[in-house]
Amino acid sequence: MSAVTPVLWNKSFIFCLLNNLFLFIFYFAQITILPIYILNDLGGTLTDAGLAMTLFMVSSIAVRPFSGLIIEKFGRKKTLYVSETLFCLCAVAYIFADNLMALLVIRFLHGIWFSILTTVTVPIANDFIPPERKGEGMGYFVMSVNLGIVLGPLLGLTLLQDFSYLLISSLLAGIIFLGFIFCFMIPIANDVPIQRATRRLSVHDFIEKKALSVSILAMLISISYASIMSYISPFADAQGLLEYASVFFVVFAISMMSLRPITGKIYDRKGASYVIYPAITLFAIGLALLSQTQSVMGLMLSAVCVGMGFGSLQPCLQTLAIQRAPKARIGHATSTFFTCYDIGIALGSLLLGLIISQYSYSLAYLLCAILTLSTLAFYALVVNRRTTA
Repeated sequence: MSAVTPVLWNKSFIFCLLNNLFLFIFYFAQITILPIYILNDLGGTLTDAGLAMTLFMVSSIAVRPFSGLIIEKFGRKKTLYVSETLFCLCAVAYIFADNLMALLVIRFLHGIWFSILTTVTVPIANDFIPPERKGEGMGYFVMSVNLGIVLGPLLGLTLLQDFSYLLISSLLAGIIFLGFIFCFMIPIANDVPIQRATRRLSVHDFIEKKALSVSILAMLISISYASIMSYISPFADAQGLLEYASVFFVVFAISMMSLRPITGKIYDRKGASYVIYPAITLFAIGLALLSQTQSVMGLMLSAVCVGMGFGSLQPCLQTLAIQRAPKARIGHATSTFFTCYDIGIALGSLLLGLIISQYSYSLAYLLCAILTLSTLAFYALVVNRRTTA
C-alpha cells in the first residue's frame, strides 16, 4: 500500500482533496442549473426536472452496494482511473444534450460513475492520512465536499445570469477535467486485485457488517438532513424569507467548516463520543429552531446550529465506519456507509414531502428534530456499545 507520512498536509493528501473539490463543484453546480435548463430551454416541466434528479440518485444508490466489490476485484488505481474517466465523459455529454430524453440517459449513466468514484476516493485519501490523525484528516476531506456545496451553486447561478447553459456546461466540463489531472498525480500503489474463489455472491460481498451499525445511524441522520437539502428553499418562501435562503446556505456551510479542525482533533484525542453526542444534540436544536422560525434571525441561528451539528457529525461517522473495518475492506465499509446515507436522503425527501403536503413545514422539522435526538439512544445502546465491547 502507499506509504503514509506523519504529516497530514502531505502532497498526496492535497491532491486527493483537490480532486474531490473539483468533482463536487461540478456536481452541485450542475444540480443547481439543470432544472432551470430543463424548464426554460428544453420546455420540460417540474416533473421532468424532478425525474432528472431522481434518475441520478436511483442509479447511484443501485450501484453503491457493488462499489466495494468492484474496488476489490479491479483494485483502487484502476477503479479510480476508469470511473473518473467515464465521469468526465458524462460531464462533456451535457454539452450535447439538446433534448430531454438524451439528458435523462446522461443523468442515469452519470449516477453510476459518481457512485463508484465517490466510493473509491475515500479509501485512497485514507491511505495518506496518518493513523493518529484519521478524524482530523477525514474531516478536512469531507470539507472539500462542503466547499463544493458553496462554490458549485454560487458559480452556476452567477454564470447563469449572463451566459447560456451550453457555455456554462463547457466551463464545468473544464473544471472536472482539472480534477481529472489531479487524479493522475495521486501516487496510488498498484494494489493487487483480490482473487476470490468461485462461489455465489453473499451479503459479505456487498456490506461490511462491522460498519453497518454506524451506517444505519448515518441513514437516520440523513433522513433529517434531507429536510435541509430538499425543503429549506420552499420553507423560506412559505415564511416570506426566500431572499435569505441563499444566505442560509452560506451561513450553513461556514458553520460546517468552522468546527472541522477542532472536532477532528477532539475525535483523535478523546474519541468519537466526545464529538457525536454534542453534534447530534446541536443538529436537533437547529431543526427544532427551524420548526418555529418566522424571522431572519431565527433562520440564521438555525443555520449555525444545523451547520455545526451536522458538519461535525458526518465526517465523524464516516471515519468511525472506516476504522471499524479491516484495511482490505475499507472500500466495502465506504460503500455500506454511503448506501445507507443515500437511502436516508431518498427516504427523507419522500416522507417529508408527504408530511409537508398533508400538514406543515413546522411539523416536518419538529419530527426531524425528535428523530435526530432519538439517535442518541441508538448510538449509546448499539453503536458505542460495539465500540467499547
